[in-house]
Amino acid sequence: MSIAKKLVGQTAAYGLSSIVGRMLNYLLIPIYTSVFLTEEYGVVTYLYAFVGFFNVLYTYGMETAFFRFANKQGADKYKIYNQVLSAILTSSVILTSILMLLSGPIADYKNFSEQEQNYILWLAAILAIDAIVAIPFAWLRLQGKAVKFASIKMANIIITVVANVFFLWFCREIYNGTFLPSLRPFITSIYDPTFGIGYIFLINLAANALLIPMLWKELRIFRLNLNFNQLRPLLVYAYPIMLMGMAGMVNEMIDRILLEEWLPESFYPGRSNTAAVGIYGACYKLSIFMTLAIQAFRYAAEPFFFSQSEDKNSPQTFAIIMKWFVIICAAMFLFISVFRDDFGYLFLRKPEYREGLMVVPVLLLANLFLGVYYNLSVWFKLTDKTKYGTYISFAGAAITILLNLLLIPVLGYMGSAIATLVCYFSMALASYLLGNRHYPIPYPVKTIAGYILFATALVWATIAIDIENWWARHAFNLAVCIAFAAVVWLSERRRLLKL
Repeated sequence: MSIAKKLVGQTAAYGLSSIVGRMLNYLLIPIYTSVFLTEEYGVVTYLYAFVGFFNVLYTYGMETAFFRFANKQGADKYKIYNQVLSAILTSSVILTSILMLLSGPIADYKNFSEQEQNYILWLAAILAIDAIVAIPFAWLRLQGKAVKFASIKMANIIITVVANVFFLWFCREIYNGTFLPSLRPFITSIYDPTFGIGYIFLINLAANALLIPMLWKELRIFRLNLNFNQLRPLLVYAYPIMLMGMAGMVNEMIDRILLEEWLPESFYPGRSNTAAVGIYGACYKLSIFMTLAIQAFRYAAEPFFFSQSEDKNSPQTFAIIMKWFVIICAAMFLFISVFRDDFGYLFLRKPEYREGLMVVPVLLLANLFLGVYYNLSVWFKLTDKTKYGTYISFAGAAITILLNLLLIPVLGYMGSAIATLVCYFSMALASYLLGNRHYPIPYPVKTIAGYILFATALVWATIAIDIENWWARHAFNLAVCIAFAAVVWLSERRRLLKL
């Protein structure tokens, strides 16, 4: 019981810091979409899509390798910590130096200005810091210091959010004379309105740099120990993890990059490719509610799955969990989709961002299937057949790339959304079929499929039935949501009453 309580407490600390962090960052979207043009935000979306890939490359699976080898019986944890951090420190310096040297050619290729070239330099520094501090953070987790881990993560997020609000809203409003005119002389000395999206990158760099003093106690014990022969077993263990991470990044991020590079010129009249990326990236954020629900579920469910693996009734338990997970996510998919215009008005402040709202239902449904896949993945985790997870991830990456290349020239950013949906649905289907062979779980497939199809049909109905009157449209949308809830209640009331 004490071990379980400790696990729950640590899960809450790690999970809460990540989930709250995402929510706080999400609150910046109304500021970004009110301050920046779609083309400006497109540059941010495009560059940060590459950051996802480089984050995987910079750590190359060594964080997981550190956990694996440091937890072996008789392992010298301090020695392994020094070895891993030495490797990450060395490779980060090399990779960042290369990126900085290449920043000029990259800027020339993208027709970036001198200021935009600075974004590449700052991102290169951010990537190095992210990779280096990942190992001290891993050391904290190894030591069971969940509170310190979560506190530093939250401090970093709060600094980032507060600095963005200060420079992009508070300083901007005072500079424009909206309020507090007495502060304008001071604000003009620290705020430059022409700096634009540069504040996003520079604030990220400054906040990440502050992690170094916050983790100074963990960094102070570090001693350089770069021995390739000793590192070889860790590298052999780590590189498949890096490949899986790259495949995951393809599924998650490649659409922004391909949209920028593959979208035909003038596909959207009056909008550049970069502007289209900005619109798509901002609308993608509206699926964050589904993502947060899935992430919260994963933090709670994964330890539970492992703890229940020896129970003879565990397959039935996993099946029940899957059904209720789908019901809750289908309800979220339905509610956000039918009220997407309201969410769009609330979070996407400039009207041009709301041109892409039609992708929101598709992306929400895609993320629902991603959550289903995470549920289904329990079979290869409990049977130690994680190689199947690698195969499925790479198949998903291939589908994502192929469909983006095929659909973007025809459907624009809707093509990217459809590619994401097909990818995650295919991954879920493949995991289900393979799981039936290796670790059968009696999922109520017809019930689950029925709820997803019913929610999808209701969303389609609200799109197909165009009601101009605001009150009538919202009444109809609310009635649709109530209809879904009523069907769930009628179908599941006996089980709900038992609970």
